[in-house]
Amino acid sequence: MVERRLGIYIHIPFCASKCAYCDFYSLVGCDNMIPKYQRALTAHIREASPQLQGYLIDSVYIGGGTPSYYGAARLIEIFDTLKKYGRVLMSSEVTVEVNPDSITLKDMQKLRKAGFNRLSIGAQSANDGILKSVGRLHNFAKVEETVENARAAGFENVSLDLIYGLPSQTREDWADTLTRSLALRPEHMSCYGLKIEEGTALYPFKDSPFIPDDDLQADMYLYAVDELGRHGYRQYEVSNFAKRGFASRHNLKYWQMGEYMGFGAAAHSCVSGQRYSCVADMQAYTEGILGGRSVVDHAENVTDFERAGEYLMLGLRTTRGISEEEYYALFPCKFDMARELMESYISHGWMVKNEDRWSFTPQGFLLSNVLIGEILDAQTKQRMSIVSPWKQDSGEAYQFSMFAKRPGEVQLFNGIT
Repeated sequence: MVERRLGIYIHIPFCASKCAYCDFYSLVGCDNMIPKYQRALTAHIREASPQLQGYLIDSVYIGGGTPSYYGAARLIEIFDTLKKYGRVLMSSEVTVEVNPDSITLKDMQKLRKAGFNRLSIGAQSANDGILKSVGRLHNFAKVEETVENARAAGFENVSLDLIYGLPSQTREDWADTLTRSLALRPEHMSCYGLKIEEGTALYPFKDSPFIPDDDLQADMYLYAVDELGRHGYRQYEVSNFAKRGFASRHNLKYWQMGEYMGFGAAAHSCVSGQRYSCVADMQAYTEGILGGRSVVDHAENVTDFERAGEYLMLGLRTTRGISEEEYYALFPCKFDMARELMESYISHGWMVKNEDRWSFTPQGFLLSNVLIGEILDAQTKQRMSIVSPWKQDSGEAYQFSMFAKRPGEVQLFNGIT
């Protein structure tokens, strides 16, 4: 019998400072709450043990916030707790996000020894002036030192996070950032376009001439796709590029509709056909867990129709794309209107079709939010035209052949199964 696989996400909201563009749930000046939050996190994992036992855990991702600011000892305690109460595979991908200003060689050696095997380093830019302007506490020399220390500590899977479209950033700045980042030879690179959200420090300046406009951001994006491709980094998702064999297994769970469970304030989960999130309030989360109360902020059962929409929306974010066969395996609805739209996208150079799979080109990815919206609207109209009864939702998450789990013996941190 093939056992179900699960990804684990753990949210650490604490930071040394708040970056000007950050709209994630993160906190500064709350270090006195760290010990209590740690107790709540480990208690939450322990309480979830009965549910965790139904899965093999093959990816763990600790994000934030700034996990490296939280401290290596606490991160190791969290992972040890997960290994104790969950069935964590020895072969699992175990990622922790780190900032260059809050991680040392000694920390990385401890993390590697404890079983962490992937680092995601928040580099953002190679221009020290731009880094300072958006509130980053490091310079690029510190990024170079962090990568060097990661290698010395034994990490063979290193990812760099970069942002294009930062204030005052030019094409030349972005090209230099890519060149200097490529020189560090990371296995994985994420390139995100700056999106200024309400409530961030940059929001009052969103219409400033110092913020690169959409056309300039598009040029930067297309340059990154071309440059990273020339250096052997395959684009596998809108913003993510990897050497062969180093695509993020955890993030692929989101895009390929795998199951994942989140712990910590603002963490999200999707398991057994149900989607839910924890309250985005550190104090409410901590007091709720330690007080034996629910910390679920929102929960919903995922219907067949929603699942089909997610397949389209998430699958089209990846270069692997979607297929009609997989769609029909999920949802009993005609594909005609979506197919017609996608064929028109091919004529515009926004999409390609290889055998039975449809996927966006780099130019299409630039418009993907709009194009995916059109496809979802078309499928909604198609659904409304169907007169036959709907297939009833069984309450179980559907699995496609593309998500089939690997058979055979698996080795756990706690033993062999």
